[in-house]
Amino acid sequence: MPLRKIDPGMKLAVSISAEAGDDYLAFLKQMGISWVTLWTTAPRAGAEYYRQVKRRFANAGLRVYGFGNGNLHNQDAIVLGLENRDAKIEEYKLHLRALGEADIPYTTYAHMANGVWSSEPESTRGGARARSFDVDKDHVGYRGANRFHTPLSHGRVYSEEEIWDNFRHFVGEIVPVAEEQGIRIGIHPDDPPRLKLAGVPRCIFSSFDGYQRAMAIADSRNIGICFCIGCWLEGGPIMGKDTDEALREFGQQNKVFKVHFRNVDRPLPRFVETFVDDGYYDMRRAIDTLKEIEFNGVLIPDHVPLMGDDPRIGTAYTIGWIKAMIDGAEGQTS
Repeated sequence: MPLRKIDPGMKLAVSISAEAGDDYLAFLKQMGISWVTLWTTAPRAGAEYYRQVKRRFANAGLRVYGFGNGNLHNQDAIVLGLENRDAKIEEYKLHLRALGEADIPYTTYAHMANGVWSSEPESTRGGARARSFDVDKDHVGYRGANRFHTPLSHGRVYSEEEIWDNFRHFVGEIVPVAEEQGIRIGIHPDDPPRLKLAGVPRCIFSSFDGYQRAMAIADSRNIGICFCIGCWLEGGPIMGKDTDEALREFGQQNKVFKVHFRNVDRPLPRFVETFVDDGYYDMRRAIDTLKEIEFNGVLIPDHVPLMGDDPRIGTAYTIGWIKAMIDGAEGQTS
């Protein structure tokens, strides 16, 4: 089946829970948002549930670009080839078929066995609290309610070859279903990238070359990238190409399906997430590059620092900044 149709042009969206309240949906409309990407861990997740949620958001004036299932995201069983791997892969296939039945064109996947790792939050501009990571301080891996700790999150050290073999098995199973349903799968970078954390190497989605090799293995236009600018900036020089170069080359390959818009104060070995206009990278360059490659997916604010003890404030600030930059790139003055 051809890739499911998406509207042309760069689309500003917000990623939220599929169970978000009506007041939050109204907040999104007040900011001028028309698109969302959704996540759920609901046991009833499936085609009918996705259709119901899609109708509810449509009634609020919001269109669903993508839908993720947190129960199938960053799955150690898949990444490490654990005993329940095949069961999880079958669940993932059901997720893809459900997306197809609900006519939702996209989902995000991440291939991290022991989650996103962070140190204690730190302060960024004006004292706003933000996520940090420091290799020399205590750090913990997070995946939903699960926590992963050093020295070994899964009882032993895994090799890079094992991680690659398990990825090859995974895409070999799910690519035919994604193609059958016309679903795009955007693979998120490792966060943080390139390290071996608690015995598990992050060797695939932690560099330009790693992505290129993974895309060649998948060999499908349905498999692409959820390009997290924040993760790319965390890696800095170790990513192999800078943010603009990577976006440009992946864009020319039609592999950029979604963009996470986030800035950090410096690259590894330590970083603090910060506001989009306050990091070491000029985020306006990303907007210009996305315009240059005629990006047709969504970009979302990501990991926004906490302003005024209300996460909506930082979201509104970030949305306003991005909207202004998009308007500027498109030559608008409104």
